[in-house]
Amino acid sequence: MKFTAEHAPANIVKIFPKASDLFKEHQIDFCCGGKRPLKETFAEKNLDDAFILNELNSIYDEWNKEEHEVVDWDAKPLTEVIDHIRHHHHAYLMEELPALGQFVTKIYSKHGVNHPHLKELYHLYNKFKTEMEDHTIKEDNEVFPLIKQYEQEPSEELLEKIRVANGGLEEDHNEVGDLLKKMREITEGFVPPANACGSYQITYARLAELEEDTFQHIHLENNVLFARL
Repeated sequence: MKFTAEHAPANIVKIFPKASDLFKEHQIDFCCGGKRPLKETFAEKNLDDAFILNELNSIYDEWNKEEHEVVDWDAKPLTEVIDHIRHHHHAYLMEELPALGQFVTKIYSKHGVNHPHLKELYHLYNKFKTEMEDHTIKEDNEVFPLIKQYEQEPSEELLEKIRVANGGLEEDHNEVGDLLKKMREITEGFVPPANACGSYQITYARLAELEEDTFQHIHLENNVLFARL
């Protein structure tokens, strides 16, 4: 198949997971706003649609020549999707957020005078950390148990409870997505200065990993789990 400007980034990533790298490079949202067709993002950001589509289809053709096992999350039980989110993404956040926070604080403390953007990074990161911790706890304690129950005992009443408990979660996703975009912008793509110390380099590398994991996490929730409800 060939991808066109009519395709939505979220659906492309489901078929071709590696497309997320290209979308990230061109700052094309495939998670929070991933349901919109590509043509809308191309027009909004004034992107070269022919160039990006050609690159997308070229790497897809190359990727297709190899053996790949792509997980069809739309076909998986909701419980399996939830368990994957909890064990891979939520567990990662609970471990990484406090540890990375120490590095963000350290480089702000040591280099903030000469690199003023580190003050903004410090505030953005701590807001992101608080939002994601609250969000994760709410999902684990309220939303996910209801969805698992619904899968076993579907009813309109239970579905309404899920909608109420889920209220605001997708808005939370939009907010944390915006925070990540701002962090990427002020760090110039998480590229440390040429003379950066080891802590500086580690912080930026781990922020890039956090961004990658969070986008995949939100994509799985918005475009698979919540979409199926």
